[in-house]
Amino acid sequence: MIIAAGGGRRIGGPEALLHQGEKPLVNRLINTMTEAGCGQIVVVLGAAADQVRQTTDLTGATVVVNRAWGTGVGSSIRAGLAALSDEEVEAVVVVPVDMPGLTARAVGRVAALPYPDVLVCATYDGLRGYPMLFGRRHWAGIATLASADVGARPYLLAHKDQIVDISCDSVADGSRVDSPELMALYGLTVPEQRVGV
Repeated sequence: MIIAAGGGRRIGGPEALLHQGEKPLVNRLINTMTEAGCGQIVVVLGAAADQVRQTTDLTGATVVVNRAWGTGVGSSIRAGLAALSDEEVEAVVVVPVDMPGLTARAVGRVAALPYPDVLVCATYDGLRGYPMLFGRRHWAGIATLASADVGARPYLLAHKDQIVDISCDSVADGSRVDSPELMALYGLTVPEQRVGV
């Protein structure tokens, strides 16, 4: 699941419109998730969803539009989990679109235990980050507790003893782009919006 719904007020435009050179970052992440072996890719859009559909290739992905994206990432996680209707899917890898340094190796490490009762978090310098893996048995609880801009954090805090931490320092950059300075560092741009959010 790729969360690409935020308005990106700190970076000057919707996160789903981020480009690295000529390529939309959301397309790069779809490729990363596919390379890591993820079977079904769910992309949760929100801000500028119509423009994202027009300017990116979402072929092969299940696209969900979160109309309540302005309430925070919690609603996007709920929308994405609701789209995973295939009963054979036992776990979901969750990543935000604003991670240009994410690699298939990091996703693969976190997704190595795709069981219904797992909770896995990547760590960078000992701190938890994305990607995260949520087993199906946790989805209802995550959806219930996911709120505002803290997403799954309340659920994860309540189940911290069950989380498996997987170090990804050596295979990925866990930084999230949340400032113009980081955008410049990674060579990212947000094209001018042509349609309403």
